[in-house]
Amino acid sequence: MSSSQPITAIYPGTYDPVTFGHLDVIARAASVFERVVVGVVGNPAHKRALFTVDERVAFLEESLADHGNVEVDVFAELVVEFARRWGARTIVKGLRVISDFEWEFQMNHLNRTLAPEIETVYLMASPQYSYVSSSGVKEIATYGGKVDGLVPAPVARRFRELYPSGRPGTPENPGE
Repeated sequence: MSSSQPITAIYPGTYDPVTFGHLDVIARAASVFERVVVGVVGNPAHKRALFTVDERVAFLEESLADHGNVEVDVFAELVVEFARRWGARTIVKGLRVISDFEWEFQMNHLNRTLAPEIETVYLMASPQYSYVSSSGVKEIATYGGKVDGLVPAPVARRFRELYPSGRPGTPENPGE
């Protein structure tokens, strides 16, 4: 395929927050594709985000500063429309457990119905990250547990700011 456009893949998600598992998939995708666009869902329809979209983007940008072929962008349209906007013909998804596969299998068929020209490529989680989820990390942090080995330093710092006493419940300054 000769073209002046780089071969681009998108890696969509809420990244609330980004974990080392996400970063592992991004780094591996960046070694396969010429350009990877990490798509941050601006306002997720199926869940309420703890971190603002600006925080999520900043966490990703700081964590990915050494990856010259990775960009971060926010989107609020169908994932296939986001892919088209970037000229991507591939959606990258990470799989950790069987339940991930079941959800992604369904989403793949829906996306293929909407955009048959866009393929989805699945990367299996590296063993050391196969148990790490954003929701699990948030639960650990709200109860005062250490998340330093699960998320990048800026995310761990922000959790310590939100939950200084390790109290469960609502952060002291949500959305700031």
